[in-house]
Amino acid sequence: MAKYRKKPVVIEAFKWTGDMNQVEDPKWIIEAIKKGTIWFVNYEADKTCEMLIKTLEGSMKANQGDYIIKGINGEIYPCKPDIFEKTYERV
Repeated sequence: MAKYRKKPVVIEAFKWTGDMNQVEDPKWIIEAIKKGTIWFVNYEADKTCEMLIKTLEGSMKANQGDYIIKGINGEIYPCKPDIFEKTYERV
């Protein structure tokens, strides 16, 4: 059986704090919010917020602390911090 190695791919990403004062808001995330590809649900009871992202596989939920990734084809999706840190390194 043949073995394969994943090709190196450079993506754009940022860690979503869930804070209204998020320091890093890339232009592409702002555009996705304006287009309705991304929206938010606020929970008053525990003062948390979820980000919902419309993807080809359906809506995906991002929690505070997750990384938000823009892939090589412009797709946007969330990634848990532990998986992100095992998969990606800063370039």
